[in-house]
Amino acid sequence: MTTMGAKAREEKAEGRTRRTAPESKYVLRLYVTGTTLRSVRAIRTIKKICEEHLSGRYTLEVIDIYQQPVLAKGEQIIAVPTLVKKLPLPLRRFVGDMSDVDKVLMGLDVRPKG
Repeated sequence: MTTMGAKAREEKAEGRTRRTAPESKYVLRLYVTGTTLRSVRAIRTIKKICEEHLSGRYTLEVIDIYQQPVLAKGEQIIAVPTLVKKLPLPLRRFVGDMSDVDKVLMGLDVRPKG
């Protein structure tokens, strides 16, 4: 039988939980088509979002479907740019140039810094 410390009991009674696990690691893939304006904008925007909100806890792989069409086919990518959030689950897809930062943050389950 384990006993709960006074601080833990106090937090439990107040409905708070202590965060003991490290924050989630994000695994992201961004599918683009060469250096089109939309692709460049999507790359720039998602890199900025990652650095500002996920710093040190993400990997981002940018895949040009012209150079690696097999990867796009395997992921069933039908529109680009498309961002695929592999981890943490659930898997999510975002289509477009990622210019709606609030929508991307909400989809990634990340709260904006404020």
